[in-house]
Amino acid sequence: MAMERGSFAARHDFDALPLSSDVDVRCAQLSEIAPLSQMAHRLVPGVRIGTAELAHYFTFDPQSILTFRRKGDLVGGMAFLFLNDRGHDALLLDEICLAAPETRYLASANEEVAAIYIWAIAATGRGIAGLGKAAAHLRQLRFRSADCYAQPSTVAGRDIMKATGFAPVPSFQPDLWCYQRPWHRQPMRMPGAIIQARSFADARY
Repeated sequence: MAMERGSFAARHDFDALPLSSDVDVRCAQLSEIAPLSQMAHRLVPGVRIGTAELAHYFTFDPQSILTFRRKGDLVGGMAFLFLNDRGHDALLLDEICLAAPETRYLASANEEVAAIYIWAIAATGRGIAGLGKAAAHLRQLRFRSADCYAQPSTVAGRDIMKATGFAPVPSFQPDLWCYQRPWHRQPMRMPGAIIQARSFADARY
């Protein structure tokens, strides 16, 4: 699911989004989970997960939730499900409850991340500019081999998908969109992305 407030007219491949110096993007702190949950409920249609449940997934994988801040103020956030092979299959077959996914479908620290599901994007105003640094977060070695999936729940969310190189894919999961990483494509359309990915392998946000 995805939603944004503000404009997102420029078209860029997700892995080529500019890194805005205006928005600070970091892995969330436990104390930020409640305000992030409140923001998601306010901005993203259909969100049912509460603070306690979100904290549960954050505890399982602290890298799965990012905060976007501008001048110290919380202006957005982004949550991911880092799926293992079983979770990737379950996503395509519509056998996973995306509102409350079982952790057996999620990659542990010693498992390869087979696919990244963008669980939610919530941003206000210029917060959407944080997407570039969020994409850089996903170019770390642990995530770099995984394609990204999402289900846009608003017109604005669908516009973001279209503008960042996502496209609908055939699956049993309704309205599933996929972004294929540039280094998986033949022929490779963005050779510079691999160099950029390596430069972010040890980045901390």
